[in-house]
Amino acid sequence: MVAEFPGKTLAGLALAALLAGLAVATPALADPASDAARLNRILTETPLIDGHNDLPWELRERFGDKAALTDLQHGAGALMTDIPRLRKGRVGGQFWSVYIPAEIQGPQAVQMTIEQIDLVKSLAARYPADLEMAYSAADVARIHKAGRVASMIGIEGGHQIDDSLPALRQMYALGARYMTLTHTKDLAWADSATDKPTHHGLTPFGREVVREMNRLGMLVDLAHVSADTMRDALAVSRAPVIFSHSSARAVVDNARNVPDDVLRLVAKNGGVVMVNFYPGFDSDARFRWVAARTAEQARLNAPTFGIDLGQPDKVAAALKAWEQAHPEPPVTIADVADHIDHIRKVAGVDHVGLGSDFDGIPEAVTGLDGVDKFPDLLLELMHRGWSDADIAKVAGGNVLRVMREAEQVAARLQTQELPSTATLQSLDGAAGR
Repeated sequence: MVAEFPGKTLAGLALAALLAGLAVATPALADPASDAARLNRILTETPLIDGHNDLPWELRERFGDKAALTDLQHGAGALMTDIPRLRKGRVGGQFWSVYIPAEIQGPQAVQMTIEQIDLVKSLAARYPADLEMAYSAADVARIHKAGRVASMIGIEGGHQIDDSLPALRQMYALGARYMTLTHTKDLAWADSATDKPTHHGLTPFGREVVREMNRLGMLVDLAHVSADTMRDALAVSRAPVIFSHSSARAVVDNARNVPDDVLRLVAKNGGVVMVNFYPGFDSDARFRWVAARTAEQARLNAPTFGIDLGQPDKVAAALKAWEQAHPEPPVTIADVADHIDHIRKVAGVDHVGLGSDFDGIPEAVTGLDGVDKFPDLLLELMHRGWSDADIAKVAGGNVLRVMREAEQVAARLQTQELPSTATLQSLDGAAGR
């Protein structure tokens, strides 16, 4: 017989407790009007900052020397970025990538980088009511309050300074506020995530590059670098680092993503990992599908398979048949949110942000196909129970904090250290050129 309390049984109390727990664990039904009002309050107070947008290179590729004349008010072709969509997406701060391909080396790389910096500044000058150049955290806050998009510059690869610390300093003087240490290929002083390891991290000169970036106040960006390079840079850096467009490797085991041990190091360093919107980085099913399709394509093109290499139409038909038998897995906003949730769990909510890679990716996540869709991702986090304070951090608050702290470190170091005169050859010896 079940013991009784006045008007209740133990079984009844247990059932009531279970139901109460379910009520707490199950999010309330979304109220679109209420959620929109919440998000409006958050993004009015805190600028939404995207860590990486490749529009400048996309404009150069499409329009050549007319890139600066592109009509961004009405869009241009199939771009993921234009001014009306930046407004709709509530973007308050944008790091524009001044990317150039990793194959371009030497003085030509320096020149092309300067040309891309000039393009960003030209676009800001052409649309002064919408865009304004920003060079500090204070600039970002002021420009956002004025209702414009704070436009910042990020260099996407150490190849763009031609192994020269003076060139690095002049890039900072021109407005660059972060540099990704590598792009897709190893450098003479650092390993990329997508190349065969050469140094297993940073060389002595690579470590000096990080130190000089700290002294300048230029953010050290570890997107694209190998895990060993990540660890070396975090060991050397005296300021918080960023990953301008990377996701979590424990969720998708892609070399471009960040391992959990590094996420914990980022938390100790005070840095921020800005989650990428590329489907192959955000969905394990899509990542595996891409690998399987690549393998099938290689098999079909192998002479031993039996298709004459002079019959590309036959190869294409066979690949299409494979795709029909193996449909491409969808990737959604929820997949991106899973990476944000994972980074929050491992590193903490103070160390995660947004780094879309818009106009630098061949395809986008369903529902995140342009700069107007940022609010939809933040709403997904709201529906998962994120507080307003935590939404503000992931939207841009964390990046602003990192910028301020890097500026403070630079102000201190500049009273203690002179500009480095090191060279690749003086530090790396025979390994240098």
